[in-house]
Amino acid sequence: MTDEELIERYRAAPACVEGKSYLNLLFERYHTRVAAWCHRMTGDVNSAADLAQEVFLRAFQRLDSFRGESSFSTWLYSIARNRCMDEFRSRAVRPNEATDIAIDRLVDSRVEEPSRVMERRESEQIMRQLIQESLDETEAKVITMHYVHELPLSSITRLLGLENQSGAKAFIVSARRKLERVVQRKGYR
Repeated sequence: MTDEELIERYRAAPACVEGKSYLNLLFERYHTRVAAWCHRMTGDVNSAADLAQEVFLRAFQRLDSFRGESSFSTWLYSIARNRCMDEFRSRAVRPNEATDIAIDRLVDSRVEEPSRVMERRESEQIMRQLIQESLDETEAKVITMHYVHELPLSSITRLLGLENQSGAKAFIVSARRKLERVVQRKGYR
């Protein structure tokens, strides 16, 4: 059966086990592909699995809004794209939290000398402050998504809907130049 036939049978079936079996078939057909797509977008297996579950939950809750103007898979992937974008927007709103988590993973402070720990933390705080003070909102998001979340520039360009020719790379170059000038001006080197 095609996806559209499964949806029609689901709509025609009484709200019982039979109707749910059609949804299960759609889930089995697309779950791995949606999870893989989310993984390519996030780079994190756990986040991708959670996002894939949320995508199917949203899709099945809104199945009545599927009108068949596009294929079911196109409709499903648009939900996945929107859910991943929402996730990145919420992460970008909390760049300090994300930076703190990523930086904490970089160095095990138990094996580092206390003076170096203090020096590193001071440097991290200065960098956060410089990003916040020196960069515009898009540059800060791009820097965070690329260097903290380790997303490829092409993914960032798509997620943020950047329409300039160079995409996210232009924002990285601009942000790095601004940060370099501020560091030199303030004598942090």
